Amino acid sequence: MKVLVPLADGFEEMEGIIIIDVLRRAGLEVRTASLKPGEILASRKTRHIADTTIDAVRKETFDAVVLPGGAEGARNLAANADLADILQDMKGKGKLIGAICAAPNVLLQHGILGDQDRFTLHPGTKPEQYAGQYDADARVVQSGNIYTSKGPGTAFEFALSIVEELCGKEMRDKVAAPMFVA
Repeated sequence: MKVLVPLADGFEEMEGIIIIDVLRRAGLEVRTASLKPGEILASRKTRHIADTTIDAVRKETFDAVVLPGGAEGARNLAANADLADILQDMKGKGKLIGAICAAPNVLLQHGILGDQDRFTLHPGTKPEQYAGQYDADARVVQSGNIYTSKGPGTAFEFALSIVEELCGKEMRDKVAAPMFVA
């Protein structure tokens, strides 16, 4: 299975790296894609290089797309038309979409989360008006094929939930055990 993880300037390092690492430990083919060629400057000023660019993968087929957060990173993801098209296509095909921390705002902005969808996000980034049903207490929320989560401290749970959905509980447990994550 093939998973796209877009990385934008300002992405939250912990979320991005934990998602990529956990999904790869499960044997998933993870493609990281930047919004522009070259280096990506993350939220804590660490520098990263993606596998490719969003422009280069926009016509590829993925089984899932998972967005790391970070307030600036989420704003940059939301502003990218190619990513918006990919998300709409994934939603239309009923494929898994994940977003953590500020990134559920990308899903809200592009109509990926609807009135009937439950979701969570980092409370400091919650918009005044939104579609869907915000769950302030949940660490990870599944609503159909959409997974959302609160922030850096929930990144392992979030990534493991996606592993379980794509690969099954046995693989989730196999990946979690050597990392000592419940």
